[in-house]
Amino acid sequence: MGMTVTEKILAAHSGAQAVHAGELIRAQLDLCLANDITAPLAIQEFEKAGAQRVFDPAKVALIPDHFTPNKDIKSAEQAKYVREFALKHQLVHYYEQGECGVEHALLPEKGIVIPGDCVIGADSHTCTYGGIGAFATGVGSTDLAAGMITGETWFKVPASVKFNFSGKPSRWVTGKDYILTVIGKIGVDGALYQAMEFTGEAIRALSVEGRLTMCNMAIEAGAKSGIVAADDATLAFARERSGRTPVAYASDPDAAYAAVHEFDAGALEPVVALPHLPSNVKPVRACGDLTVDQVVIGSCTNGRIEDFRLAAAVLRGRKVKKGVRVIILPATQAIYGMAMREGLLADFLAAGCVIGPPTCGPCLGGHMGILAAGERAVATTNRNFVGRMGSTKSEVVLASPAVAAASAVTGRLTHPDEVVK
Repeated sequence: MGMTVTEKILAAHSGAQAVHAGELIRAQLDLCLANDITAPLAIQEFEKAGAQRVFDPAKVALIPDHFTPNKDIKSAEQAKYVREFALKHQLVHYYEQGECGVEHALLPEKGIVIPGDCVIGADSHTCTYGGIGAFATGVGSTDLAAGMITGETWFKVPASVKFNFSGKPSRWVTGKDYILTVIGKIGVDGALYQAMEFTGEAIRALSVEGRLTMCNMAIEAGAKSGIVAADDATLAFARERSGRTPVAYASDPDAAYAAVHEFDAGALEPVVALPHLPSNVKPVRACGDLTVDQVVIGSCTNGRIEDFRLAAAVLRGRKVKKGVRVIILPATQAIYGMAMREGLLADFLAAGCVIGPPTCGPCLGGHMGILAAGERAVATTNRNFVGRMGSTKSEVVLASPAVAAASAVTGRLTHPDEVVK
């Protein structure tokens, strides 16, 4: 029996000729990741274990991005604790303000994660890196501490589920619409402890950024990971950024899948996830007249340069409706710089948006965009649970940058075609 791309990566990292779904393995790690919320817990466990050093200072990344710039004394103390650990252990990949960004955008951008890697992170959206052909999954802070000490961890090899996208999408349909459509079909537990493998001509036509967006939300379907097999576009992306050699794995024709789902990209249209689950998915045209108080464009899901180009194409020459707050959060300093040089930030300012620093910020109800009771936000983020962005009596609608920008102009949930003729 052949192997899936996920099984091949795990076999390569466990020293086995082959592995298959359900097997327990011990895998060598290329990277251990934590942020300003999860790293302090991992550091405490690391020190409780009596460890004197991390297994490799070049393979542990600490990225303070959730409550940074620090929103209060507690978050400042957490960031200081992480900073001191990083300096003590001379971590190569420690980044903070001035060079930092949202972790899951920053690490691919810097070439720290490349195709073929095996990565764990104390953050559920670590699965993002599957978009560049890596096996990447979230773990608890204690498991991360063990990985930081030993350079390895154990896995039960996940079964794979294939999601094949054929055809060519219409205008405004993006990777965000693909993944929301998938979650709407299978539910928030539809891929529980499985590897979601995205294939087909429509996936190959996606940018690397679009693939990262799709894999980012695999966890919203309960998956262990998401992955798109590395191709020429992925390899070029990695080689531009990394001094390491990427490895492209592909699934065998006779690989076993728990299920296969088919989608025609040409039949899809822009969709949103209504409160309070990422699976509560409807076409934006079918949502009626839902008013909007706040729009957030950013996050590890849709905070990359192509997302801001798309949003600017809708907002350029137009104004945000009076009474609507629009927050623009580039995911990294480099993306911020590109948006500035391309004139996108000027477009956003002219439209009436607020531009903030790279941060997770409002996505997790942290800061820089908390909702009050009774308010509704349209956001390009990944979760819309009760109280996710503030008050438990607020609502979050998940959408693509195009839909978010169009809704900012009209003040209600809006298809981009209504704004851009």
